[in-house]
Amino acid sequence: MIKDNQRYLNRLHVVVDAVVTAASYLLAWWLMFGSRFADKEIGVLDMGIYFSALYFVVPGYLILYYWNKLYTPKRVQRPENEILNIIRANLIGIANSIDRELQHFSRGMLALFAIINTISGILVRALIRRILHLMRKRGYNLKHILLVGYSRAAEAYIDRIIANPQWGYMVRGILDDNVPRGAVYKGVKVLGSIDNLPFILPENKLDEIAVTLALQDYD
Repeated sequence: MIKDNQRYLNRLHVVVDAVVTAASYLLAWWLMFGSRFADKEIGVLDMGIYFSALYFVVPGYLILYYWNKLYTPKRVQRPENEILNIIRANLIGIANSIDRELQHFSRGMLALFAIINTISGILVRALIRRILHLMRKRGYNLKHILLVGYSRAAEAYIDRIIANPQWGYMVRGILDDNVPRGAVYKGVKVLGSIDNLPFILPENKLDEIAVTLALQDYD
């Protein structure tokens, strides 16, 4: 079922974010203090102190990402909103770090970390979104839907799903009392009457049911 896939994907997402955040922090430190082109500041804190901060930097950013809705399914989150949420989470994180937890750390290093982490987060999420798009076009990780009611709304619903394969939706069929069984609209069949719903549900192969009755049928 798609819910199980989403659970595993979210866990993988958390691991990827943890790795990206840690790598961004280490890269920022190296660029600031470790490379041969870096400024060797007098009185700079020991490397161990900077690295020990990862124990709360990484979990802290994962919590910020969760609060900023970065672990909601990508099929319901627009790319531009995801980018804004990443930027917001990093701005909150760096502001909070400078004010409290990492107030004695190099401001330049923290600013560099925020920039690298923001750019890396955006690029990684764009890559994940692209991979999911390709998987869904090939028939993987699809959300299976049943429509209850044949109407113009049902046809419009099917049209939008066909036009946007990256959403990962597949309409398994339609139930309707007025259209004969076997009728087809753009590859989606009428499976029978609405009375068949109690027999279809126990099969547990559906992720969503959309009510697309005509207005006069709602009673």
